[in-house]
Amino acid sequence: MTRIQRWLWQSLKIVALVAVIGTVVYQFKFAPVPVSPYEIERGTVVAEVMGTGTLEARIETTISPKISGRVVELLVDQGQRVTQDDLLVRLDDEELQQQVAIAVANVDAASAAIERLKTDKERAIAVYRQAKKSYDRVQSLIEKNAASRDDADKAIEALAVSESGLARAEAGIAEGQKEWIAAEQTSQYHSARLKDTEIRAPFDGLVVKRIREPGDVVVPGSSILTLISTDELWIRAWVDETEMSRLETDQPARVVFRSEPAESYTGKVARLGREADRETREFIVDVHVFELPKNWAVGQRAETFVKVVQRDDVLVLPAKLLVSREGESGVFVDEDGVADWRVVEEGARSRETIEVLSGLIEGDVVVTPVKTTAKLTQGRRMKRQRDNQTR
Repeated sequence: MTRIQRWLWQSLKIVALVAVIGTVVYQFKFAPVPVSPYEIERGTVVAEVMGTGTLEARIETTISPKISGRVVELLVDQGQRVTQDDLLVRLDDEELQQQVAIAVANVDAASAAIERLKTDKERAIAVYRQAKKSYDRVQSLIEKNAASRDDADKAIEALAVSESGLARAEAGIAEGQKEWIAAEQTSQYHSARLKDTEIRAPFDGLVVKRIREPGDVVVPGSSILTLISTDELWIRAWVDETEMSRLETDQPARVVFRSEPAESYTGKVARLGREADRETREFIVDVHVFELPKNWAVGQRAETFVKVVQRDDVLVLPAKLLVSREGESGVFVDEDGVADWRVVEEGARSRETIEVLSGLIEGDVVVTPVKTTAKLTQGRRMKRQRDNQTR
């Protein structure tokens, strides 16, 4: 290769390199950026506070025995509805039946003893009356000097003995009544224990858990069933404490269960917690849900969205179109094919949309690069990729 040919070849490579660099610079600095347009319209923005929690019953109780015993019969199962006073569990009562029978017999025996003591008292009264008549007659004869001193002493002694017998009979009746009361209370105690072998529903509700089976031995406080009232079910949601000032009772809400993520169930705020978790800095919000999915379970996860603000007939901007530039939030607007940066003042915000207070007007076309690698700058030329709006 001659010297001239080498020089031409080197020049050709330089020209090609310059052309490539120029093309690259043009594409990144001067070529119109393909963008997707979104025309600003008026609409509604609903601001919501989100919390995550579980479905719980306001009233829940553990069915447990008052006495120790063996489970003879379990008449309900989990998922079954019950009515107040329905029999749920029956414990073995054979020994208690015998104790009640013995106690009833003791009451009868005490009653019979009282009747016998009353008869003894009547006899003592009769003896006393006779002794009193004899005493009065002797005293009358003594005044007439018709009776001896020995007769008077005998009359006094007989009267004293009869009075002692009457007092003893009255004391026996009092003691018998005390024994009858003790026997009656013992009978009532054993009858109550016998009654405790039948465990009944304290309220209308739903059995959500069955823990024991027939043959199991249970003691006071041990769980047999878990019963809830379905009159009021709510989501116990954990909400960040920074949202506390925006929440009130009776605010409308919607609930999304993890089992049905596409469905929303209406509800309202029932009550607000008054203690925040010191580690997570969240507090409890109880949201009453008016309707439940076909299949539900206490403890299942759900998200709650409490409506705190609703703005109607306002300028609406999709939240995903808002970008941060030099410490300010805003968007690029199409001004005759040129990108124009606008700082946006936000109002109410939902998960997907933002209320625009200033920076945009109705009809403005907000643009975003089609390619994630492309960037818009002030004054950069653009070309719309498609006519339909970015949603």
